[in-house]
Amino acid sequence: MKPSKQPLSIVDYRRFRPSKLGTPAFRHLNYLWYWPIFGILFYGVEQWWLRDFYYPMYSPLDDLIPFCEIFLIPYLFWFVFLVGIHAYTLLFDIPAFKRLMIFIMTSYTITLLVYILFPNCQELRPVAFERDNLFTKIMTEYYAFDTNTNVCPSLHVIGSVAVVVGAWNSRHFSSIGWRIAFSVTAFFIAISTVFLKQHSILDIFFALPVCLVSCLCVWLFDRRQKRKAA
Repeated sequence: MKPSKQPLSIVDYRRFRPSKLGTPAFRHLNYLWYWPIFGILFYGVEQWWLRDFYYPMYSPLDDLIPFCEIFLIPYLFWFVFLVGIHAYTLLFDIPAFKRLMIFIMTSYTITLLVYILFPNCQELRPVAFERDNLFTKIMTEYYAFDTNTNVCPSLHVIGSVAVVVGAWNSRHFSSIGWRIAFSVTAFFIAISTVFLKQHSILDIFFALPVCLVSCLCVWLFDRRQKRKAA
């Protein structure tokens, strides 16, 4: 996969109308339909597809990782990370946006199927925090909001890798400096999941093969697009 060599501003969204979704200029926006569809299905699995037993994800390595609330910063930055790469590629690099969405649609669909077929959970959250500060207060609310089910593979890890793939194959962020910056950010987001006790380290490990399959799908998509262009 090579970065896009097209001009930066390739779509004038001021001309967009819903009736133009089927036109070549705006057809790529249809990929965005995946997000509300996934959101509804994920919510359904979390709230309605309740199982009598959830397999606990645990490794002895989890006991060696202390809770560290400062990792809330990279953990929450994940949302900016993911939305940001969507916004950038939508505005400036449509081929990179398509690759990003192929990765997202493949990996998130696989993950959702795993949640349905292999209901899992984690039981690693601390009963009480050793420190009382703003970060631990936020984590208390976050624990109450976010269930401890359907954690493996980790969507935080998969989403971070998706951003890296999207950035590495974009025109602007394909330089060595930007690639290192995106990779380091993704690394800290990934490890934040275990330091906040939101995930077992197994959830990270099992996310990696899902990412590899998704990269293969992106490569096949890219190859198909090049054949069409030829």
